[in-house]
Amino acid sequence: MKKTTENRLSLIRKSLAEKKFDTLMVLVEENRRYLSGFTGEDTQFDESAGALFITDSRLILATDSRYALQAENQAPLFEIVCYKEGLAKELPDIADMLGIKRLGFESVRMSFMQYSKMAEELESSGIQVELVPAEDNVENLRLIKDETEIDTLKKALLIAESVFKHIKSTIIPGMTERQLAWTMEKEIREAGAQALSFSTIVASGPNSALPHAVPSKREIKAGEPILFDWGARLDGYCSDISRTVIIGTPDETFKKVFTTVHDAQRMATDAIKPGMSSKAVDKIARDHIEKSGFKGKFGHGLGHGTGLAVHEEPRISTLKDIKLEPGMVFTVEPGIYIQGWGGIRLENMVVVRDNGVEVLNQIDPADFLIGI
Repeated sequence: MKKTTENRLSLIRKSLAEKKFDTLMVLVEENRRYLSGFTGEDTQFDESAGALFITDSRLILATDSRYALQAENQAPLFEIVCYKEGLAKELPDIADMLGIKRLGFESVRMSFMQYSKMAEELESSGIQVELVPAEDNVENLRLIKDETEIDTLKKALLIAESVFKHIKSTIIPGMTERQLAWTMEKEIREAGAQALSFSTIVASGPNSALPHAVPSKREIKAGEPILFDWGARLDGYCSDISRTVIIGTPDETFKKVFTTVHDAQRMATDAIKPGMSSKAVDKIARDHIEKSGFKGKFGHGLGHGTGLAVHEEPRISTLKDIKLEPGMVFTVEPGIYIQGWGGIRLENMVVVRDNGVEVLNQIDPADFLIGI
């Protein structure tokens, strides 16, 4: 792990020479972990477990007393600075220590209130430091997964799928969405996951037309779609999977919607290869769904990257285009959502390979067209 961290830091330091700042302050939790090995978690948006300061010659991890020992153990390449009154108060001393003139900060993580406090502390100290917004410095590295990362994602996905294999055999009419969601979450942890990737979604009948439905007390019924979206986190890495099932014999509507979504997923997946446009992949699935009579029923993007964050780059959608490269891991999750009836989403995880694409899932979505 130390060698991997050193390589990542080397790449970041190389990029500093091309940036408009001499020091990078890393605030995003996943980026801190990626570059240092420090696993301290930000408990909520306005609370932080610390920050990394990276120059061409020094590395500092600033944190508070809750995480000081953990930081020393997990981030041996970094000098540890333990602050008592918060990062903003400590910033002038760190800037003076490192000789910072232009400090790049991760603007996606910095609130206006935090920025104002830091600027105020720097000004009152008399130290001349310019705060420079910085974007995607670490995220661009995280885009390409190495084989160790891919193997961890496979293991996290295997945990998630093993739980579903068991759960699906226990589903009966009368169970509530909340009961199923809780059972899945409990078994994911018992199967060896560090945590959930996100709160489990179980949505039945009309509720399944809500892509991010919250499990309710609604009782599951035979003959209606039941949408599951869940994931397991292992060693920090997140799996993400969706399946839609039905109890009993599916009717013609379910068959048509399911087959359309499954074909869209297959067609898009088959097209994935290095150099392919992410927008073009999304368009393949979207065009098929629209031509099948479901125009306007697939509102979200086709997929998103997964890694230390459950939603990260690359985004496979109409909004942003990127050329796919070997080592990129992302989901392929087309869906059709019909108000009053329900929805069907099928989600796989894939990795771009030199010669095409590898599907990481072992459970075939098509297995559930026949009902359970």
